[in-house]
Amino acid sequence: MTDPGRRGDAPADDLRPVPIEPAPALRVAALLEYDGSAYAGWQSQAHAKSLQDTVEAALAFVAGAPVAAVCAGRTDAGVHALGQVIHFDTAARRTPRAWVLGANTRLPADISLQWAGEVAADFHARHTALRRIYRYHILNRSARSALAAGRATWIHRPLDVDAMRTAAQSLLGEHDFSAFRSIECQSKSSRRRVERISVEQDRDSVCIEISANAYLHHMVRNIVGTLLEVQSERDPPGAMRRILESRDRRLAGATAPAAGLYLCRVEYPVAHAIPAPNGRFCYTVA
Repeated sequence: MTDPGRRGDAPADDLRPVPIEPAPALRVAALLEYDGSAYAGWQSQAHAKSLQDTVEAALAFVAGAPVAAVCAGRTDAGVHALGQVIHFDTAARRTPRAWVLGANTRLPADISLQWAGEVAADFHARHTALRRIYRYHILNRSARSALAAGRATWIHRPLDVDAMRTAAQSLLGEHDFSAFRSIECQSKSSRRRVERISVEQDRDSVCIEISANAYLHHMVRNIVGTLLEVQSERDPPGAMRRILESRDRRLAGATAPAAGLYLCRVEYPVAHAIPAPNGRFCYTVA
């Protein structure tokens, strides 16, 4: 007579539920655009609203589980981004469209997910980056703007843009940028490589764009503040070189306001297929 706990000659424990193995984690990268005016910077903070906490909450809603996001550049309070890149690991299987549309339904109007896609497990938003491009916008006219407030730095005195442009070229190459690092900077090395720096003017708009492998804390804003000072010197390039070579923060200019700074783009090896952000919009003045 067949044992009722058996099926034919199969062992009784074959009837036990088969444990379901959790899906292996995938690495997903995403491209973010945001207005940083209302946030205390990217990094999560216990007593202030951060971009990281806001973005992670939206992604967790789509994933159905907590998400920890790593960014390419930890922007400060009030700094904006056109092309911030993040990555996160998740067991959730979602299409790129589902990540974008789902997250954007939970994100506030001043943050938008522009793209998302699966990447290789060795991709790292910060460590894999080849270079980061920041852009600083100055509104140079006698009257302040109502529409550019919080999106550009207003300077009412006339600027010598040609002098700023020539002075900026003194920073090209790999140097010790201690003169342009903040006292709070925690980087172990102060050497950075500036690959390109441009200063362009279009009517009352002045745009300073810097491409470098990495940056020290407040480095871009301190460079801008110094350019605003040395442009009135007899020898702006020489003044900029002396400040750079001094490695003394006290000799450089004041830190420029956060409102004019944008993380525009982060570039990676082509194999990772991280897209460039669309458009050049930063602020609009009617």
